[in-house]
Amino acid sequence: MNLAAAANETLAHNSNVLVYSAMAIYTLAFVAHMAEWVFGSRSKVGRTAAALTPNATASAPATVTAQQSGGTAVLERPKVITKSAAGSRDVPDGPGAAGGTEKGDLYGRIAISLTVLAWALHVGGVVTRALSVQRAPWGNMYEFSTTFAAVATGIYLLLLVLGKNVRWIGLPLVTTVLLDLGLAVSVLYTASDQLVPALHSYWLWIHVSCAILSGAVLYLGAVATLLFLFRDRYEAKLADPAGKQPGAFAASVLERLPSAASLDKFAYRVNATVFPLWTFTIIAGAIWAEAAWGRYWGWDPKEVWSFITWVAYAGYLHARATAGWKGRKAAWLGLIAFACYLFNYYGVNIFVTGLHSYAGV
Repeated sequence: MNLAAAANETLAHNSNVLVYSAMAIYTLAFVAHMAEWVFGSRSKVGRTAAALTPNATASAPATVTAQQSGGTAVLERPKVITKSAAGSRDVPDGPGAAGGTEKGDLYGRIAISLTVLAWALHVGGVVTRALSVQRAPWGNMYEFSTTFAAVATGIYLLLLVLGKNVRWIGLPLVTTVLLDLGLAVSVLYTASDQLVPALHSYWLWIHVSCAILSGAVLYLGAVATLLFLFRDRYEAKLADPAGKQPGAFAASVLERLPSAASLDKFAYRVNATVFPLWTFTIIAGAIWAEAAWGRYWGWDPKEVWSFITWVAYAGYLHARATAGWKGRKAAWLGLIAFACYLFNYYGVNIFVTGLHSYAGV
C-alpha cells in the first residue's frame, strides 16, 4: 500500500511538472504568435492594400506594381471593402496573421510548432494526473480547467490539420490557455485524491467529458464572435468614407482577419454543431443525478445554470434560423450564452453552494 501511495504521489508530481513545462512552451508560442502579427503588419501587400482601398472601385479591378529586391512584383488590386449584405459575402478574407509575408509566416509556423509541443506536454500532464488518481482527470475545478484547456487546444490543432483557415485563433487561444492554466495552478489547485462515493460512476466519464468538449467548441465560437464584432465595425467604417476611418493599429490587425461574414458563419456553425452535444450533457447529468441522489432534477444551482446556458444557446440558434438574426444581434446573443457557460463553471462552483460543491475546488 505504501509503495502504491508513493507511486501515485510521484505520478502527481510528474503531472505538475508536465503542466508547468507546457505553460513555459505555451509562453514561447505566445511570443511567436505575437511576432507573426507584428512582422505581418509590415507586409508590403498589406500596406499597398490599405493605400488602395479608399480609391478602389468594384467595377474596375486593376493592378499595381511594387518594387522588390531583384525585380518588380505585380500585386492584384484588392476588391472594394464594403459591409457584407445580408445573406451574402462580398468582402474577401484577410491574408491572416502573417500578412502575406514570408517572415510573418515563418513566425506563425514556429508558433504552431511550439503550440503542438506544449499541447503534447499538456496532455501528458492530464494523463499522468489520471494515472495518479486512477480515475477520470476531471473530478475538481483544477482538473477540469487543465483538461478543458487541453481539449480546446487539441480542437484548434485538429482544425489546422483538416486544412481549415483558423490560424487567426492561435493568439487568443494561447493567451486564454495560459490564463486558464495560471488560474488552475495558483488558485484552483487541488492535490490528487479520491472522490466521494457519489462520483464513482461511469457517468463521470460520459457527462463531464461531454461538458468539457462542448465548452471547448463553444469557446472557439465565442472567440470568433468577439472578433466578428470588431471586424464588422471595421468594415462598416471603411464602407463610410465620410465617417471616421479606422486607426493604423486597428487596420493593421483587423484587415488580416477573415471577413465579418466568414467569422459570423464560423461562429454559427461551431455553435450549431456542438449544441446537440450540450443537450446530451444535460440529459446525461440528469440520469447520473437519478443514480446518485434518487431524482433526475432538483433545481440545484449547477443544474439551473446548465439549463439557462442551454436556453441561451437555443435562443441564439432559433433567432438565426427563424427570425433571420445575423450579424451583431446574433453575436451579442452568442456572447451572452457563453457568459452563462462561464458563470456556470466559475461563478456557481466558487460562489454558490449546492450538491455539486462536494467535488471541491
